[in-house]
Amino acid sequence: MKAVTVVGIGAEGWDGLTAVAQRALREAEVLLGSRRQLDLVPAEVAAQRVVWPSPMMPAVPGLLEAYRDRGLCVLASGDPMFYGIGSQIGPVRVITHPSSVSLACARLGWAVQDVEVISAVGRPIELVNAAVHPGRRLMVLSANGDTPGQVAELLTERGYGESRMTVLERLGDAAASQVEGIAGQWRGPSDPLNVIAIECVGTKLLPNVPGLPDEAYESDGQLTKREVRAITLSRLAPVPGQLLWDVGGGAGSIAIEWARTHPSCRAITIERDATRAARISRNAAELGVPRIEVVEAKAPVDGLETPDAIFIGGGLTAPGMAEWAWDALRPGGRLVVNAVTVESEAVVARWHARLGGDLVRISITRGSPVGGFTGWRPLMPVTIWSVTKEDQQ
Repeated sequence: MKAVTVVGIGAEGWDGLTAVAQRALREAEVLLGSRRQLDLVPAEVAAQRVVWPSPMMPAVPGLLEAYRDRGLCVLASGDPMFYGIGSQIGPVRVITHPSSVSLACARLGWAVQDVEVISAVGRPIELVNAAVHPGRRLMVLSANGDTPGQVAELLTERGYGESRMTVLERLGDAAASQVEGIAGQWRGPSDPLNVIAIECVGTKLLPNVPGLPDEAYESDGQLTKREVRAITLSRLAPVPGQLLWDVGGGAGSIAIEWARTHPSCRAITIERDATRAARISRNAAELGVPRIEVVEAKAPVDGLETPDAIFIGGGLTAPGMAEWAWDALRPGGRLVVNAVTVESEAVVARWHARLGGDLVRISITRGSPVGGFTGWRPLMPVTIWSVTKEDQQ
């Protein structure tokens, strides 16, 4: 099998390629890319040209196999290893090119390391919600010409309608242009080939640390309260790249705040009530983590990906629940259980006697009006049991 070469190419086409990239294209027997990318390569390159089908990713293995014995060169937009095809097709030789983010930051005079990048290419636009904070600079990779309008609408709904947007179109091309405006006043579609630079202006705070206000969630009352949620997440210990099971999702707050700690944190929430399951999906999108997986089922559930942490916020007394969760955890995994009833506390006591771990009882009292004065109203106490599977090895 001959090595596959991936060449990054910009909107300026052939003239923007290095001599090394041009030589790789001339020596190729087969060029694989989008119609737009292939049209950027001059006729002097004699390789057979193959257009990516749509959808592209399911077709990748078959096309690589079909041309495995020929000199295959894959074209990619900009930097092939930055949200690009280069990281999707296995061991390859990569000839890179400046990404659209680098080109945009150079044009605007922004430091690349200070900009948060969100891709809307094949991904939910609601991912932007998690990155919107006062004074932050964002760069959104657009899926098409409608993306800027969608982003403007999202910002306005979040209370960031005064944010400054710059849409940079066809970066690197002689026809490159940019359009500037305010999110709340944005009008009209853009060129399909664009990136969006955003300077966030607003005051609404939804930080990425656990403990969002209860009012940030749509809920029917089945919600882990703010203070308890912050302590619970500290025991679950979110780590980039790890997976959480949230059992008895309710409003989805534990799974959502786990996922908000880092873009690579993933969560599966299990909720048997259809109305609540739909509500979890809405909350997740509103808070910038729309890719949380919601499983509408009664736990225990089989066939899920092995988790790094499990939270049980309801249903602990169901037969086999604790055994199922403990057996599912990988070594080093954390199990955290919140108990508010005498019956669930009894289960916690038995399992704590068997496995050990940490027991904490939390009593929260909030100030609230009492006539013309302020008094203290207690919330139900919560017992939190947390244990790490390594503790038993």
